[in-house]
Amino acid sequence: MLAAFTFNTAENLPIGLLEVISDSLRVSVQAVGLLVTGYGVTVAVASVPLAHGMRAVPRRHVLTGLLAALVVSSLIAALAASYWVLLAARLLTALAQALFWAVMGPVAVGLFAPRLRGRVVGALSVAGSFALVLGVPAGTWLGQRSEWQVPVAVLAGLGLVSLVTIAVVLPTSRPEEEPAAYGTGPDARRFRIVLVAGTLSATGAFAGYTYIVKLLGEVSGFSPSAVSALFVVFGVACLIGVSVTGAVLDRFPQAALTGAVATQAVGMIGLYAAGRVPVAAVVFLVLMGSALGPVFMATQNAMLHCAPGRTDIALAANSGLYNAGIAAGAALGGLILPFAGVRGAFLAGGLLTVTACAVLLSGRLLRERPASAQ
Repeated sequence: MLAAFTFNTAENLPIGLLEVISDSLRVSVQAVGLLVTGYGVTVAVASVPLAHGMRAVPRRHVLTGLLAALVVSSLIAALAASYWVLLAARLLTALAQALFWAVMGPVAVGLFAPRLRGRVVGALSVAGSFALVLGVPAGTWLGQRSEWQVPVAVLAGLGLVSLVTIAVVLPTSRPEEEPAAYGTGPDARRFRIVLVAGTLSATGAFAGYTYIVKLLGEVSGFSPSAVSALFVVFGVACLIGVSVTGAVLDRFPQAALTGAVATQAVGMIGLYAAGRVPVAAVVFLVLMGSALGPVFMATQNAMLHCAPGRTDIALAANSGLYNAGIAAGAALGGLILPFAGVRGAFLAGGLLTVTACAVLLSGRLLRERPASAQ
């Protein structure tokens, strides 16, 4: 959980320190933004190849190596005196995170009974969500009051604690012999449905969320200080959504995923339709926030059940496509803005999310039809 928190904070920390890093390294804010975009693209591209290449290495060795890469890359970033050194350090962290999400899930759930796997995935997701609610705001506050390198160095320390703990405590075993190395109910069709729905959902979410500040300011009429407060509300809603979904994930895995995607669709279309009304905007923002984390968590949980082969490869595919969806969504929203405004971006994102929900529901109908025919 600490490692998940640290990786997620490392990924998103530059968002809160864009101007500080820009001034320090004398580069444009757009160039600093590439530290986030390039990170996501690297995770999307590298997840499956890295998981495939490391499939025979014991998971304890893989995780300690990944955390060592996080520690080293964070220290390099903290000492970086130029933009290009910082970018190289960020890409090294991204490569480590690309494999971390593929390996972490099977290792963590394999330590518990199968009936508890959903709750374990939920606990890991709560830790990841805390990065947005606590890690990034705290890192931003610290970086603004000292130097941006300070919170980056703190991440190296947190990574070191995780590394030592895993190296000392986690058992060493062959990857294929671990309890969660393979899906509990392999289903290639369900696997493809979840991948498609998750990618559509991510694309839809970030077609709007990337420009949420613009919507809340220009359409809903909130002041900059109110928008900052609403970001905290969004993060808390995400944390609550992950916690609630994690509690029911073992009993209702498919319903939890469909419900999360449907809630995201309602939130996004609601922001398009009623975003001009401040109270309604807050309500629909909370709905969207409460779904954003649970969607990815529920797709990761589905991979542990329906993976047609090794779960680490399935999780890598899911993480890679989700990150590809994030990048595609941000690009789609940017293309829509000049023609239909920010409300149009949210409408497009909502419709994509509705399509994801339809994909999930059609998959359930196809699965139930043979049973009713019998």
